[in-house]
Amino acid sequence: MVAPSETSGSTAGGPLAGLRVVDLTTSYAGPTASMYLADLGADVIKVERPRFGDDARAWGPPFADGSSAWFASVNRNKRSVVINLRAPEGLEILYSLLAGAHVFMENLNPAKLGDLGLDPAGLRSRFPQLIYCAMSGFGLDGPDHDLPGYDLTAQARSGLMSVTGARGGSPQRVSTALSDVVTGMCAALAISAAAVHQASTGEGDLIDVSLLDTDIALMAPRIAAYLAGEPEPAPSGGTDSVLALYQSFSTADRDIVVAVGNDAQWRRFCKLVDLPELAENPALSDNAGRREHRSWLTEIVAAKLIERPAEQWRKMLGEAGIPCSLVQTLSEVVEDPQVEARGGIMRVPGSASLSTVHSPFRLGSIPRARNERFPALGSHTREILEELGIEPSRIEALAGIGAIEFGDV
Repeated sequence: MVAPSETSGSTAGGPLAGLRVVDLTTSYAGPTASMYLADLGADVIKVERPRFGDDARAWGPPFADGSSAWFASVNRNKRSVVINLRAPEGLEILYSLLAGAHVFMENLNPAKLGDLGLDPAGLRSRFPQLIYCAMSGFGLDGPDHDLPGYDLTAQARSGLMSVTGARGGSPQRVSTALSDVVTGMCAALAISAAAVHQASTGEGDLIDVSLLDTDIALMAPRIAAYLAGEPEPAPSGGTDSVLALYQSFSTADRDIVVAVGNDAQWRRFCKLVDLPELAENPALSDNAGRREHRSWLTEIVAAKLIERPAEQWRKMLGEAGIPCSLVQTLSEVVEDPQVEARGGIMRVPGSASLSTVHSPFRLGSIPRARNERFPALGSHTREILEELGIEPSRIEALAGIGAIEFGDV
């Protein structure tokens, strides 16, 4: 790894310990990526604009303890510095940070990048050791590269919405920040890979990650099937998987999902739900046959599953090795014994009502998850400038001219 600056602010362990990340991203995708890097031990310096900071600080309700729950959910383990990049002195501070950094992340409008001298070509020419991660709606090139992008527009344009929703109904957005979160995961993966190359060669890289590309990747199996001759899919309530049966069913009291993944599971399923004639039907002996007859097959199965409560079916199917689950509400998810056993929900330190979700990976080298409270706006400005070797009197002068701002520590 390229040697970090002499005074790295993070003392966290983990495989990315010593990696310094300067993060200009706002909203959700970029902060997701930098949070996962921080979870792995990186020192993430969150550079925020004066007065307002990251846009997500104002996303709410809900607000708890005066903070946005959305912002808190994606900004743990970071340090916040407020720099006015429109001031020449502020821009010089950023350049000083980048001189000792390994990674630079941004999701700014291309025109703004050019005005600030932070465009990929210019910045990488000045700091060839730097891993430059550009995050955007549509990528760095192509006719629409300069259009703004959000999770909703990416889900719509990628075709993801076109296959989501009730059968015969209108296309629906997946009701979470899916594009943002997965784009953040993709960026963290690419940055980690580039850091391995950087460690052995001292060379930086340019990473181009977009919401649209992420959602196209999420649609890979559907696109492959369509191009191979499958009819163009439409909203179906999740009943049109390549597998059959692979969908939700109503029971005597609530919904359950059943995922029959192979022929052996199918035969066990038929025996368990007392439909042996289906297992003996040669037309249903393989997945192709079950797909062909999916419509009447699901009617028969639905009539059987409605006879008993969901929990009873869940227990019986689970014991038979057939994948299934109750369709849980969030109030059930956060109290799920498996989620609790794996520490899936983490309380924000110092808060009685804010929580975050554990990163979707566990490493043996990190036996206890890093869980530092999200930073207050500008709470590390003084600390970070001191690490750069700036004299206290100069720090006060920079604050006086509005090039930086301090926050609550």
